[in-house]
Amino acid sequence: METALRRRHADLRPSPETASRRLPHTPRELFDALPSLPGLRAEVIDGRLVVSPLGTPEYARAAMLLSLRLSPLITDGDLEAYTSNVAVCVDGSYDPVVPDFVLARTDCPRWGARELLSSGLLMVAEIVSPGSVTDDRDRKPDIYASGGVPVMLLVDPVATPATVTVLSDPKEGAYRTSTRVEMGSHLHIPEPVDFTLDTSIFANIQDATSTTPA
Repeated sequence: METALRRRHADLRPSPETASRRLPHTPRELFDALPSLPGLRAEVIDGRLVVSPLGTPEYARAAMLLSLRLSPLITDGDLEAYTSNVAVCVDGSYDPVVPDFVLARTDCPRWGARELLSSGLLMVAEIVSPGSVTDDRDRKPDIYASGGVPVMLLVDPVATPATVTVLSDPKEGAYRTSTRVEMGSHLHIPEPVDFTLDTSIFANIQDATSTTPA
């Protein structure tokens, strides 16, 4: 005799404990309600909750090398460097973003326990990947400028040729000064960083990008 098997559907009805809770109404509230997402990065970009995988080892190494190259500033001053492991709360919108690199003073103010306020940062850096081209090139510069971040470094191994751009002098939601060099050249990062960077440190990620199958 055959026994008919029926698939049990999940019971999605709210429990007595959750029925009275207010559902998230904004991307920021939805971000705050997220559980821990190991291996993923969650941020709010132009009103969208964006969840993406963490970068490849080459991308992580590029951020680490940037931190090491800036170590004289970090050891000589009251500065801290963070690589892809700290969220930034954008002043004004209070949206959370997660840069690939953050340079901040040790007394940088926070939003809650784990987010640095953007107006207290010295510099952020984004390393463009094939999946983040539009957000990193077009959307995030205005987000950081509107949040009062003095300097943004845009490392773009996806471009042809690969480039590194420093954006500075934020005003009215946009950076007014931009300097771009081909990757491998020297690039001066202006105040408040005031450091000349040898961008050949990003050669490994350029090589990895050029050998990635389409």
